[in-house]
Amino acid sequence: MRAMEPKARKLADLAGLGPATIEDLKQLGVTSVGQLARCEAEELWGRLCAIKGCRVDPCCQDVFSAAIAHARNPDLEPAKRRWWYWSGVRKARAKPTR
Repeated sequence: MRAMEPKARKLADLAGLGPATIEDLKQLGVTSVGQLARCEAEELWGRLCAIKGCRVDPCCQDVFSAAIAHARNPDLEPAKRRWWYWSGVRKARAKPTR
């Protein structure tokens, strides 16, 4: 008898992804956890800005970062599944060095 395979995760299974963000991802051509795991948040955010014709709130990039990290690692620690963790990472990278 074959061992049961783990249930394939869906975008909605990832922490912090609600219907609006899933719809944004679909507009970007991302429809699976596997596809999302191969993406980069900043690139997705830039493309979303272009599609919408305006500058989307940068926190959307943080939501993408959290979802991508969770897509890549199903056992990601809970704190890193939240968008605000990734806001801190993004802001730290943007700080000018002296």
